[in-house]
Amino acid sequence: MFEMPSGAEIQSIISTLRAGAGYFIPEIYLSALFMVLIILDLVLRGRKNRILASATIIGLLGSLYFIFQQHGLPDTEIFFGMYALDRFGIFFKYFFVLTGVLAVVISIEDEQLNGQDAGVGEYYALVVAMVIGMMMMASSTDLLMMFLAMELVGLSAYVLTGYLKNDKRSSEAALKYLVYGAVSSGMLLYGFSLIYGLTAQTNITKISMELIQHGYDPLVMILATLLVMAGLGYKMGAVPFHFWSPDVYEGAPTPITAYLSTGSKAAGFALLMRIFFVAVPHVSEGVEDMLSIDWLTIMMIIAAASMIYGNVVAIWQKNVKRLLAYSSIAHAGYLLLGIITMDKIGTQAVLVYLSGYLLMNIGAFYVIVTISNKTGSENLDDYKGLGKKMPLAGAALTVFLISLVGLPPTFGFVGKLMIFSALIAKGDLFMWLALIGILTSVISLYYYMFIPLNMFLREADKDNQAEVRTGMIPNIVTAVLMILTLYFGLFFQPIADFAGYSASMLGAVLN
Repeated sequence: MFEMPSGAEIQSIISTLRAGAGYFIPEIYLSALFMVLIILDLVLRGRKNRILASATIIGLLGSLYFIFQQHGLPDTEIFFGMYALDRFGIFFKYFFVLTGVLAVVISIEDEQLNGQDAGVGEYYALVVAMVIGMMMMASSTDLLMMFLAMELVGLSAYVLTGYLKNDKRSSEAALKYLVYGAVSSGMLLYGFSLIYGLTAQTNITKISMELIQHGYDPLVMILATLLVMAGLGYKMGAVPFHFWSPDVYEGAPTPITAYLSTGSKAAGFALLMRIFFVAVPHVSEGVEDMLSIDWLTIMMIIAAASMIYGNVVAIWQKNVKRLLAYSSIAHAGYLLLGIITMDKIGTQAVLVYLSGYLLMNIGAFYVIVTISNKTGSENLDDYKGLGKKMPLAGAALTVFLISLVGLPPTFGFVGKLMIFSALIAKGDLFMWLALIGILTSVISLYYYMFIPLNMFLREADKDNQAEVRTGMIPNIVTAVLMILTLYFGLFFQPIADFAGYSASMLGAVLN
């Protein structure tokens, strides 16, 4: 029979929640920003895109102050062990806020979005909601909180993907994203339920203790692992859970494509590291079952397949956004290489790689928006001769693409070098993965450089060679992103140190 909690128990619960709220200030602040944007949308009249976008950027940047205040606080779990305040989570809070800011910056320049008057407040509010959800995904330490955070991100993303209601591609992308998202959420939840059935716990630290102390059925654990990997693989866009990526990336508004390919992907990796580094780190240590397979082997296969498939299929793409979608699948494979090492060095390499991916991927999409505004096209053939008409955009896009390949002196080179170094340091078993990563990077050089080839070495079909003016603000943003991509390719030590500091929490678990 259900018993009502006593007054003392209720007071204890309230005091625990109140104490936890003190560590939850950045998320509370962003929730208030979400509501402010909705109210501004109701109050303002006329064309309000710029005002709401500016308010979103200022509000997101304001949250950095509260995140900074969490530095130096002891690592702790709040809300009855459902949420963590630690260095790993703080790194991703910075990451997601900056991703949201850059997504809004791209949105300001996108003429398709600027042509939409209705629902603009909801657009920017949902961008903030995704930031909150992604921050919660990175800091959740309980299976229920992880699932709720994923759903907050997913539901916001479905609406943003279909924001261009008059564009059939956008509506189609939203529907496909919703269907795949629903299936993956169901698989993830079923995997979580199996883990709960094995351990009777939802906190990942307690799950790990239960698995160590009482053991588990290997077949059930493998099934749970496969289901959880399927749910998270969808978020990461890794093979074979990638089917939604090309169509969604092509059909969604370009700023949302950039947002999904950077922020949502990083949130999936943060959650993956939380679960497999903390909850089940020992499962890979020589466990054999009737299938002779463990989760580390599964991740190796997924990483290799993602690198090969993503880079090879990208060769035949004629739409720039679709090309970058397949590129994103390949980058999911590269990021998995760092996780597979299961040590602090590999985790640090993943965080550095994500930092570089933020700059070069967002930068590439920003230039694509700038070009699309002037040409009305995302087709590769229409990029012919643009290097002469838009010299800064052409130079910047070339730098971003070189960084995506992983060539010096760009930030992308640093990320790939650290990941491959971490793999090679693990011994011969991981050498073949590093070799696949290097060879597929060579393949990516071909299709990435096809874009600068069109821009600088091929003449446009039309005779008009006049320079296209893009405006002062787009030029400044493009130049800043290009300079940062090159700067951190040479002076990467501060970010590498911060990544190492942030990875040390998970590294302590692994080592």
